[in-house]
Amino acid sequence: MPRLIVNADDLGYTEGINRGILEAHARGIVTSTSLMVDRPAAERGVELARQAPRLSVGLHAVLDHVPPERCEEELARQLARFEELMAGRPTHLDSHHHTQREPGLRKTFAAFAEREELPMRERAVRHDPRYYAVPAIGVERLLEILGSLDEGDTELGCHPGYADGLVSSYTVEREQELRTLTDPRVRARIDELGIELIGWRDL
Repeated sequence: MPRLIVNADDLGYTEGINRGILEAHARGIVTSTSLMVDRPAAERGVELARQAPRLSVGLHAVLDHVPPERCEEELARQLARFEELMAGRPTHLDSHHHTQREPGLRKTFAAFAEREELPMRERAVRHDPRYYAVPAIGVERLLEILGSLDEGDTELGCHPGYADGLVSSYTVEREQELRTLTDPRVRARIDELGIELIGWRDL
């Protein structure tokens, strides 16, 4: 049976993104999120996440422009900040813009995850990158993705939210993702295919 984690990145980025993620969890198929600990809406994101006890919450490490020699130190700082905000450990570890893939950071990131005993994106489970940007984030495309999942555990990354004046290269797409992830046809297809929705904490 396929098991699927639907992880919404960027909790804490803005109030609008926080609202969108929690809505996609309450009304849609999002089972997990990852927190940006230094963004302005991080504390509010934590408050909302605490009201959703079934939502897994991981650390979305932001390492853009961090020199490789400072990567481990910065990961430790952000982990400590996460634990302060959430009063607990993250369910998993991933990174903004997939910086864990960069040659200069890959080994350090993986070693940190192993030492801290944190499941890591693209290592603990398969990561499916296909749900991103137009037209991949429409309902029909998501239904196709769901129908092609392999047996075992897969993580599908997503970025739902409300733009609300967000200055970013990915704005209205977030609102389209939110509409798709909460569309009744998506849940119906998951039930039809026998896909089990899980969070990172369920691994």
